[in-house]
Amino acid sequence: MRIGELSRRTGVHERLLRYYEEQGLLCPRRCPSGYREYADDDVDAVRRIRSLLAAGLNTATIGAILPCLRDSADGLAPTCPDLVAQLRRERERIAGSIDELRASLGALDKVIAAAPPMA
Repeated sequence: MRIGELSRRTGVHERLLRYYEEQGLLCPRRCPSGYREYADDDVDAVRRIRSLLAAGLNTATIGAILPCLRDSADGLAPTCPDLVAQLRRERERIAGSIDELRASLGALDKVIAAAPPMA
């Protein structure tokens, strides 16, 4: 299938699909005319990529772990032995970011609370 059809089937803009290709997350076949040809499996790959991005992972990490994931009834499941440890490290990184954001939110709340009452 061509990039337009993959975009329609996944709901992902063509520009973003090209970016995924630049990042090594998708590897479409190139026709002699230069057009990209995607396989049916690429629809699932895009869905996995979107799921991992929504989980807070960056494209470099996704590129490293994508071959070690499979679809299961509960979502994505790791298939490589070291992947769970890597995912735990990513989770700790994200939790640290959340803690920093909560501290920022608390600091901002204090500034707002110190404002004089508005008439």
